[in-house]
Amino acid sequence: MMDRRTFLCGLTLGTLSAPLAAEAQQAQNAFRVAQLAIAAPTDIPPPPPANWEGFVRGLREVGYVEGENLAFIHRSAKGQPELFPALAADLARLGPDVIFARGPEALRAAKNATRTIPIVAIDLETDPVVTGVVASWARPGGNVTGVFLDLAELTGKHVELLREIVPRLSRIGVLGEPVSNASQLRAVKAAAGTLAVQTRMLEFRGLKDLDRAFRSATAWRSEAVIVLSSPLTTTYRKEIADFAATQRLPAIYLYRVNVDAGGLMSYGPNLPDMFRRCGVYVGKILGGARPGDLPIERPTRFELVINLKAAKTLGVTIPPSVLLRADQAIE
Repeated sequence: MMDRRTFLCGLTLGTLSAPLAAEAQQAQNAFRVAQLAIAAPTDIPPPPPANWEGFVRGLREVGYVEGENLAFIHRSAKGQPELFPALAADLARLGPDVIFARGPEALRAAKNATRTIPIVAIDLETDPVVTGVVASWARPGGNVTGVFLDLAELTGKHVELLREIVPRLSRIGVLGEPVSNASQLRAVKAAAGTLAVQTRMLEFRGLKDLDRAFRSATAWRSEAVIVLSSPLTTTYRKEIADFAATQRLPAIYLYRVNVDAGGLMSYGPNLPDMFRRCGVYVGKILGGARPGDLPIERPTRFELVINLKAAKTLGVTIPPSVLLRADQAIE
């Protein structure tokens, strides 16, 4: 015969086990989204938190929440792009529902690893049609879609802005990676040529190159630096800003996150919002959309952000004409 304590204990355990079973079932049925990136949210140094938060927010907007109906798989190259092929092959074996590839090298590795798993990419350096990743901007076809920038003319605008704050500008160092940044580098050279400004490539493939690159710029008597966009220059944004300040070189970037890290100024799109759009696209694919039917998106709005504290440290005077055009001037 069951006594009262046995009954109550059984009732309590039964009550507790119901939500636990429901949670376990939810986790078991969750979609799996894999992130392939130069750095994961838990790495040191971490990528900009606002970017990942934007991606998560985009997923939430279309009904997908981690721990409820969604689980993440992170694969980080930890600042070493040469690791991407092996990491992508590992993800292809795991068979996630979608791969989120951050950057051209991550995308290239993911594309080579699988032709069937949907891939949503954020690639801010290359043209997806020219590189053969998709068939067209409007109808990508295949298993890849996402948000691409490939507006090299923005880098030409950087030359013009530097010329305004350094009136006698004659030499600009260009920090980046020659292959991934090829179109941006061509745009810099073209814009600089029209203003009779010389350029020199400062090759940057990882943190180990930073000291050498800035010493090369100083030895060449560079008067300013353009930092080309890449996952690496975003990951090491603080270190790059510190080196530029130490060498007293005004530097311009594509993204505001570099200015928040101490850089002088940026002109380009809102990066967290681009990540948010990627999250929305991943959610659409989880809901049944085919990546080949989702048009490639490009940002259309750009912002100029100036760090007045950095300008003071560098001894640079920002002309009123530039300040008036700024979307934000950080004190």
